Amino acid sequence: MLTGECADGEENEMNKPIVGISMGDPFGNGPEITVKVLADADVYERCNPLVVGDLSCMEYAVRAAKKVSGIDLKLHRVENVSDAKFEFGYIDVYDLGIVKKEDIPGDPEHPAPFGLGATKLGGEAGFQYVKKVIELAMAGEVDATVTNAFSKEAINMAGHHYSGHTEVYADYTKTKKYCMMLAHEDLRVAHVSTHVSLKTACDRVKKERVLDVIRMANEACRSQGIRQPKIAVAGLNPHCGENGMFGTEEIEEIQPAIDAALAEGILIPDGKPTPPDTVFSKAAGGWYDIVVVMYHDQGHIPLKVKGFVYNKEEGHWDAVAGINVTLGLPIIRASVDHGTGYGHAGDGHANELSLANAVDFAITSARYRKGNQ
Repeated sequence: MLTGECADGEENEMNKPIVGISMGDPFGNGPEITVKVLADADVYERCNPLVVGDLSCMEYAVRAAKKVSGIDLKLHRVENVSDAKFEFGYIDVYDLGIVKKEDIPGDPEHPAPFGLGATKLGGEAGFQYVKKVIELAMAGEVDATVTNAFSKEAINMAGHHYSGHTEVYADYTKTKKYCMMLAHEDLRVAHVSTHVSLKTACDRVKKERVLDVIRMANEACRSQGIRQPKIAVAGLNPHCGENGMFGTEEIEEIQPAIDAALAEGILIPDGKPTPPDTVFSKAAGGWYDIVVVMYHDQGHIPLKVKGFVYNKEEGHWDAVAGINVTLGLPIIRASVDHGTGYGHAGDGHANELSLANAVDFAITSARYRKGNQ
């Protein structure tokens, strides 16, 4: 890999982690929030960012950011990672040349939402950016990857039949055991299942799967500097089944997984499944470092209640915070925890906080991984 410690303990330009950032759907909010994040000089103090996408889209985003926010950055097209400047004031763009200038609606001098929604071109482009950033990471050319949002509908329109980034990463890295983690500040959740029906999600609550996710959750917290993570394991049923009255998954599957994790030295303070109606209040209060949840909405709802803040009076989001991380991969992947924002994409007002958080996570994880190689 390309990171490392200097002899004097100081970082220099050569050993900062290289973070590959996929641009996301070209007609979504990815280009503009990428510009906003890379307008922060501190990012370049801590890593070497490389955008994988299309120069045409980034040109539009840079002009719109200057018009709306006064951000003044230059673009540097690269064909190889070795061509990158990694210099504040420039955005290095690994240009795939999929979207042409004439494909982009609107006028960056008078920014307005694109209004395109999901398109076959946007799906193809968004998918190819992700595929390329994975290839760069697998080849050791970048130390971590960060993904902007693409549309599941759009990539399927383009013939790439995946239910999300997580499944794309698992496929192209040949990973069998993986899971999704969401995080906002000190609230973290790791999912036993995600993009499946609720009925299927219940069927997937099995001892081995729950144990695998507990292990991955423990390691994820350690990668962020938590030496002895405190883990809660949410029950599936109301009141954790009330000793089998409302379901037996806690008795037959979840408790055996907890017992096995405890035997491995993993810290689960409760020693048993925690009722899902109280576990997140406890986690938000600092009782736990991460909660292992049994299905998609059990984890997504509390994270987005905390991280997404809508300003009713002004009609916009004051905060769209939180990150989405794929655990269990041979490479690092962190992502924004929001969608493409088609309704507002292109107007220069998208909120970049989630992407900034994802970049922070990627940097810390890259340093941890290098230190444990």
